[in-house]
Amino acid sequence: MEREKRQGSAPTDLGMNRTGVSTSPIDTPRMVDAAMSVPVIAEGAGEMVNMRRMYVEESPEPIGSMPPPVTPKGMAKTAVQAFKGHKPTVLLDKMGERLAFERTGTRLYDAMIVKVVGSPETGVGPRHADLEELRAEELRHFELVHRHLVRLGADPTVQTPCADTAGMQAMGVLQVLTDPRTTLSQCLNAILTTELADTAGWELLTHLAREAGETEMADEFQQAHLNEQEHDRRVKTWLTEMVMTDAGVA
Repeated sequence: MEREKRQGSAPTDLGMNRTGVSTSPIDTPRMVDAAMSVPVIAEGAGEMVNMRRMYVEESPEPIGSMPPPVTPKGMAKTAVQAFKGHKPTVLLDKMGERLAFERTGTRLYDAMIVKVVGSPETGVGPRHADLEELRAEELRHFELVHRHLVRLGADPTVQTPCADTAGMQAMGVLQVLTDPRTTLSQCLNAILTTELADTAGWELLTHLAREAGETEMADEFQQAHLNEQEHDRRVKTWLTEMVMTDAGVA
């Protein structure tokens, strides 16, 4: 069977891990002595902190910017919100973030599906169909935000500042999922961090939409938030099953 091909040792099996100093008790004291012989210059650390602070203080501009509305309707909505004392670009920025996050979420589940298909069957953890279901829901959430951005007169293809940082955040998770050496439980652990952040993001976006008077949109975002809470629960359950099975206590 295709899924039986990937056998071999598990990462929790004993092996020749030489990263700890205890694997070489003879050389360890020599290494410690060598490290202690190098003078520690406290001023150097302070200079580094000062340099970083200077970079922050003198940064010429933030990551990205918000474009003006692309339609007269969008301009009118922006003017009304500004008149009320609100800053509608914050809502649009966070919507752009969720749009980028959900787009990345579908790709993360694509990678997770490949990992499941290529891994040996264990009888625990997610099935292919389970992951397809979550992937489809991430895509629906993407389409939800896209639809409301268009309705508000915004350009959904814009990479907003928060969308930019969300993309950077996801890079580490994607690297874990696409590394052929990682296990299913390691990948589930990585994707759980994404799901938890996604849930919190929808909660905040719902609050912003409601404060902006977008009641119908807020209700739809609230439903997406509930969906993501269910994603959290399912991923946690699969991760617990797999770790307990690996530990021999399931």
